[in-house]
Amino acid sequence: MKPLEPSLSSAHPSRSSVPRAPISRGLSRRSVRIAQAVAVVGALTAAMAVTGPASARSPHSASWQKYVQAPSSRDVRPVSVVSTTGRVTHPQGVLGKGTATLERPTPAPKPKWPAGTTAAASSFHDGNNGNDGKPRTYVAGNAVDGDTDTFWNDANAATYPAWLEITSPSAVPLPGITVLSNADGVPQDFTVETWDGSAWTTRATVTGNTAVQRAVAFPSTVTTAKVRITVTKDQPSGKGEFTRVNEVWPGLVSGDDVPSVTLDFGKVVSGYPRISFAGASGNNPGVRVAFSETLDYLTDRSDYTRSDVSGGPGTDQYAVPQQGGIWTDTKNCLSGTKVCSDGLHGFRYMKISLDALASDAPLTQPSGTVRIDGVSLDFTPFLGTPDSYTGWFESSDTKLNQYWYDASYTNELVTDTFRSDDVDPRNADSPTLDGKLVLHDGAKRDRDPYVGDVAVSGRTTYLTHDSAVAAKNVLADLADHQRDDGWIPPASINNYTLHLFDYPLWWVTSSWDYVLYTGDTDYARDYYANLVKTLDSWYPSVTDSNGLLSKGLNGTGGYGDYAFLPRSGEVTYYNTLYVQALKDAAAMATALGHGADADRWTQRAGTVSAAINAHLWDSDAGAYLDSATGDVRHGQDGNGLAVVAGVADPNRASSALDHLSKTTAQPYGNAFMDNNTLVSDGSQRVYAFTSYPEIQARFLAGKADSAIDEIKRLYGWMATHGPGVTDWEGIGPNGSMYEGGFTSAAHGWSTGVVPALTNDLLGATPTGPGFSTWNVAPHPGSVTWARGQLPTPHGPLTVDWKQSKGGKRFTLNVTAPKGTSGDIDVPASGSRVTVRVDGKVVWDGSKAHGFQAAAKDGRVTLHGVKAGSHTITVDGS
Repeated sequence: MKPLEPSLSSAHPSRSSVPRAPISRGLSRRSVRIAQAVAVVGALTAAMAVTGPASARSPHSASWQKYVQAPSSRDVRPVSVVSTTGRVTHPQGVLGKGTATLERPTPAPKPKWPAGTTAAASSFHDGNNGNDGKPRTYVAGNAVDGDTDTFWNDANAATYPAWLEITSPSAVPLPGITVLSNADGVPQDFTVETWDGSAWTTRATVTGNTAVQRAVAFPSTVTTAKVRITVTKDQPSGKGEFTRVNEVWPGLVSGDDVPSVTLDFGKVVSGYPRISFAGASGNNPGVRVAFSETLDYLTDRSDYTRSDVSGGPGTDQYAVPQQGGIWTDTKNCLSGTKVCSDGLHGFRYMKISLDALASDAPLTQPSGTVRIDGVSLDFTPFLGTPDSYTGWFESSDTKLNQYWYDASYTNELVTDTFRSDDVDPRNADSPTLDGKLVLHDGAKRDRDPYVGDVAVSGRTTYLTHDSAVAAKNVLADLADHQRDDGWIPPASINNYTLHLFDYPLWWVTSSWDYVLYTGDTDYARDYYANLVKTLDSWYPSVTDSNGLLSKGLNGTGGYGDYAFLPRSGEVTYYNTLYVQALKDAAAMATALGHGADADRWTQRAGTVSAAINAHLWDSDAGAYLDSATGDVRHGQDGNGLAVVAGVADPNRASSALDHLSKTTAQPYGNAFMDNNTLVSDGSQRVYAFTSYPEIQARFLAGKADSAIDEIKRLYGWMATHGPGVTDWEGIGPNGSMYEGGFTSAAHGWSTGVVPALTNDLLGATPTGPGFSTWNVAPHPGSVTWARGQLPTPHGPLTVDWKQSKGGKRFTLNVTAPKGTSGDIDVPASGSRVTVRVDGKVVWDGSKAHGFQAAAKDGRVTLHGVKAGSHTITVDGS
């Protein structure tokens, strides 16, 4: 355990013609080259963004464009000043409205304990490598060593009382003491006692403290050789509720408020921050810049920085020259390992402080004067302005509309160039990806393309913008790093060696998705052998005598999955995903003319489905077990995919989804487990990643209103909490970010609301490569109308429908591009239903009169609908 280290989870996974900021002193030639490369790649991105059918030409463009979240240009400015501390005059200057001035006098020397002073404590934490990656101790003596970087940390979280006793070799006159802790949790309630030679006397009692530095005055000066601080409550912290004391000074030290300005960019953004300095005092005053997606985790450190992994301070540093100038935050150090910055950040809030690390002296100082007359951001992700949308969605429900475009913006933030300076620092840089447009998993972190994330964010990409190459680049690169035994790595992290059990299956499904939406059969042919090797070599090696995948076979006991869950043996999620991958592979094989492979995989999918139903169905609960071994529990991931993959028949599908509704519903979505036997918060933790298949399953099972309800709880929560707008990596108990500040608040795998609303509620999906064939099957639920456009290689596929009040008439309009055909499936419940196509009756309630119309489960399906515009009406529904 690392008392101050965030849990560094391995789970994920057009430049406009803005004037370029001058490069300030201190930037290396390498940084200049990076900036030039970024500009070139940005220009290519701009060109891509305006290709394809322009959505602005759609008849409804004016109405949906109001939901778009992207900035209007790559030069992004903060929208407000949130707060200031210390000596700051005219803070609005940082917004470009005049000049803000930060001033800090040289601090007075701190009082010192006599040489030989010692400290003891109730307990202390074992040493480890802390936030900076360097060995640390947490012994009591750190509180009196004169070094504010070291600290005493008690051994056990939330254990009281915790006491610190200081002994001086000679008596010291004390008007009081000053306790310095740190922003990762401060002593909240504590007493201060002094020793009079025979007994302890309470001199002060503090309650409700929130100050990192707290001067505690005594009623009168006391001369003593011993002081004891007894803590009975600490502030909660994302890094544990421990007692932490960096220093205790013998005397009252006045507060030295660090001058700072905290800015709000209005929503999460990503790119290279810039600060325009109007000038500074001549002593090279320092600024420290911290970033966070939420104010909850913004302190004197960023909520996450890549330098945390490699020994950095958690902020970006800069020595301000007297003449000022524009500083662009790139990965760079002024000299050696001093005055360093991380470069690109994903954040909403930015805190600029006049401060400097002691280790950066003498290159920069924590005092002086700094003048700032502007702050901006060079926005590097895909710029999703309205004219870049090739697909769009709108409905009668404005909240659903907003969630669709919020998710699109989230996905735009993770669509960026793979650059060595701003990807996951855990050996994720790859020369085969450098300079390519990719789908990262998160804007803030890990900034590494994980194929599980692409399984969702790829679909979002295909439905919103002409940037499918970002998904292709990831899929091709991972296949190029396939192991000899057929296993495909999940991402470039750890030099393509992170062992995940499920992600090669996501590579299969994501590859078919890519071909379906783009028609790129050259990719399918190029990587077909990789697909065969994955399904016919590696997964058979981890298949047991029941015909089910079993984690633990073939040395896979230590393999993880999308959330590094401690599961083993026959797991429903792995096996239902296997069925989906086999079916998708069979479709790929059919498209390429490999009939024998298609038949073999289709047969295996049926065999695995039967085994799942025989061995993993829990008839008592009416749902699929999470695992065949261990405690009884039922997972959202396995049950949702059982429906989507066609493993569950209609009765089991309905029962399983009802079970999830009864056992996992939270105000912020549906939890991914129905109890806490796997992980302590399983029944409270929500992943949009695993919620997407469940939402999709609800639409497919005829439970559209429950799907809409889940969308509104999940995406409504994220839209109104945290940074707002963007979609989080995961939600924890009480709707919190599930891993505190480490959580990514803009994560591509959480954007499933886009394909759910377009493919399932609006109802349009491709069924053949490049929409050569398609299916339109609306699932309206309580929504009274919806319309949208799907980009295809042949031209746009547009769909709009509406249902009358009371549901007596349903009208669907479909315009399909030349060279395509498809099936249409409309809601048509009731015994006296008439379905017409372009005014002609094709179903009279009992028999077909065209399009091989057939009724089943309250719907009528029409086959072989040709290209062109068609109106389908359902009367008497």
